[in-house]
Order: sequence, then structure tokens, then C-alpha cells
Amino acid sequence: MSKQERMLVELADQVECCSPLVREPLAPGQAVELARVFKALGDPVRLRLASLIASHDGGEACVCDLTDAFELSGPTISHHLRVLREAGLITGERRGTWVYYRIQPDALRRLSAVLVLDDTAAVTA
Repeated sequence: MSKQERMLVELADQVECCSPLVREPLAPGQAVELARVFKALGDPVRLRLASLIASHDGGEACVCDLTDAFELSGPTISHHLRVLREAGLITGERRGTWVYYRIQPDALRRLSAVLVLDDTAAVTA
């Protein structure tokens, strides 16, 4: 099992067992894992990369399509993609000289499940 797959399994174990934030507080370990994933999305470049990948035709994007969308160097884009991949938010598959990236919908669903508001919860602004 790769490091990325282990991280996804660990994240799934951490998040699937917990209720949304409005029902009960996160355990310390859950908070650490979720913070790492949210931190990966907390950078504007990485958030935009994830959005570009998720919204691309067929649900996958070639790195060659992603680099043209930014005024950043190739190594900088590669760094941001690596952070997203290590957080379990995307996967990459090499095809010839290019890498094609896909969003991991299960990872986004787990993050969303933690943030969802319960219909019975009263939220004040």
C-alpha cells in the first residue's frame, strides 16, 4: 500500500467515525488529520488547482492543461499538486511524459460530512 493510500485509509477511519461538528467535538487525532487536508485546500493556488481538475472534461486534467492557467513555474505547480496528492485530495497517473490528475470525490465527501449542518442545529451569525 502506498503512502497516499495509507493516508486516505487513515483519513477515512478518522472522519467516518465522527459526527458533524455541530453534534460533537472532534477528537484530537481527527482534528490533526482534518486540519492537514483543509490546510492543503487553504492555499488559493491549490484550491484553484483542485477546482480546475474537478471541473475538467472527463473529471481529469493533464498537468499540461493546469500549468497554462497560472503564471507560476512548472516546479511550483508540481509542488502544489504534490501537496494535494499527499493530502489524498487528488490522484495522478503518468501517461507517457504527462501526468493526468483526478479529484478524489470520497475525500471531499468526508470533508463535507464533517462540516454539514444538522437540520436541528441552531446556528447564529
